[in-house]
Amino acid sequence: MTPSASPIPASIGEVREHFRRRGMRWTSQRRLVLDALEGSDGHVTGSELVERCRAVDPDTTPSTVYRTLRVLEELGVVRHAHGPDGREEYHLRPAAEHGHLYCDTCGASWEIGPEDAAATVSAFRERHGFTVDLSHLTVVGRCAACARTSGNG
Repeated sequence: MTPSASPIPASIGEVREHFRRRGMRWTSQRRLVLDALEGSDGHVTGSELVERCRAVDPDTTPSTVYRTLRVLEELGVVRHAHGPDGREEYHLRPAAEHGHLYCDTCGASWEIGPEDAAATVSAFRERHGFTVDLSHLTVVGRCAACARTSGNG
């Protein structure tokens, strides 16, 4: 899903008003989803958000969390990517589009920006006419430390 071209809402009031314009109520559970996102450090999966919300309000339903995430993504408030296992991960108000590197040995991860992925993105465009969505680029491999430890570095 591509975020809308409109500016990212700067306040909870703007987010609430957007929900109302779409005929959706701004509920305490939807506010809870946004609060849980704001309290996350980096990336968080939808199921992690459901659990965080349920820790505060046990009546939180997964459908409310995922519908809220969908609208927040349309607004540009959140962006989703995919982890090495394919699960969607969300991040709040990402500063810039980025992909991810994941070490399959130690589990460490790094964000890669457009400059890091430029050669790969360019090669796909030139060779295949394919435009890469950097936010969905996930590269799984082995970090330098793990490669040294295993003798492959």
